[in-house]
Amino acid sequence: MGGGFMNSVKPYLSMISMQFGYAGMYIITMVSLKHGMNHYILAVYRHAIATAVIAPFALFHERKIRPKMTFRIFLQIALLGFIEPVLDQNLYYVGMTYTSATFASATANVLPAITFVLAIIFRLESVNFKKVRSIAKVVGTVITVSGALLMTLYKGPIVDFIKFGGGGGGEGSGDSASHGGAGAAAMDKHWIPGTLMLLGRTFGWAGFFILQSFTLKTYPAELSLTALICLMGTLEGTAVSLVTVRDLSAWKIGFDSNLFAAAYSGVICSGVAYYVQGVVMRERGPVFVATFNPLCVVITAALGVVVLSESIHLGSVIGTLFIIVGLYTVVWGKGKDKRMTDDDDEMSKGLPVKSPVKPIDTDKGLAGEQEMESKEGHETNKVTQVEV
Repeated sequence: MGGGFMNSVKPYLSMISMQFGYAGMYIITMVSLKHGMNHYILAVYRHAIATAVIAPFALFHERKIRPKMTFRIFLQIALLGFIEPVLDQNLYYVGMTYTSATFASATANVLPAITFVLAIIFRLESVNFKKVRSIAKVVGTVITVSGALLMTLYKGPIVDFIKFGGGGGGEGSGDSASHGGAGAAAMDKHWIPGTLMLLGRTFGWAGFFILQSFTLKTYPAELSLTALICLMGTLEGTAVSLVTVRDLSAWKIGFDSNLFAAAYSGVICSGVAYYVQGVVMRERGPVFVATFNPLCVVITAALGVVVLSESIHLGSVIGTLFIIVGLYTVVWGKGKDKRMTDDDDEMSKGLPVKSPVKPIDTDKGLAGEQEMESKEGHETNKVTQVEV
């Protein structure tokens, strides 16, 4: 019974753990980018490290079950390597520097809704408006998207959940206020472009989930698929970086926060994350994997305030509340769907299959034929004797 309970809880624990990993990544990469690390090169180093760590495990553990590589699978892996490691992550890095780490994680809350819509389009999810659970999924999606739009269009005043220091006035506070005003003005200038980049990244991330789900059906080797995605992301990202970054000195990296950001995000948020979400996705589907992202914004907000001294705006707070309500409305509908599916499976397994045709006993059939032949033989003999 303990094993069955752990198997049922494992997908939830895995996805919750990944949100803690993502929250740490938002903070660590933000520090690295503020220290001057180029976001294109950071993405390349990130996936190069992920490939070096995951590839040996894939070669050893899946050497007997790895499917044959076909041209179609190769194209899917190449597209996966471009969508997430190159396109999504560079949009995320630039969008986060234009906004904030907390806001970057908050915009990812719309991921479940976008994934749900794409899953319906590609027939990975079904909707029946006669069922309450289907209506809940649709209404939840609308609420989630509304929250994302609210975060985009309305910033609002700063909400101080945690206030550091005393209220001492004086020159120091005046100087910091002027610096803060200049920083806020610079951030306001790029807030809308940064938000659009983050939302575009979220659409790409949802597309990555859908394509990964399809690829796992024809290439069911999670570790090998993860290593290949990271390898293709490294190669494609290097090509893009060589075109966009002409200064070769930008590739220099030492034993500092930049290397730590590349190693942490590569191992945890690319290598381990691609593998874990692949395993969970094969069992529960892409929408289930995406539903846990709102947990990340709570963790990141706390870390952003404490570590980076970031400000939280009222629009982000209200939009996040909308997103979380809409998200868990979708989750409720998904839970009802799973229960109905499980009940249908149990009923189909429990009903015996009865054939309407009565089975024929071959032994009796052969004995009957022999008996008929013997009777016909006796009758023939009798007729012959009468003629004689």
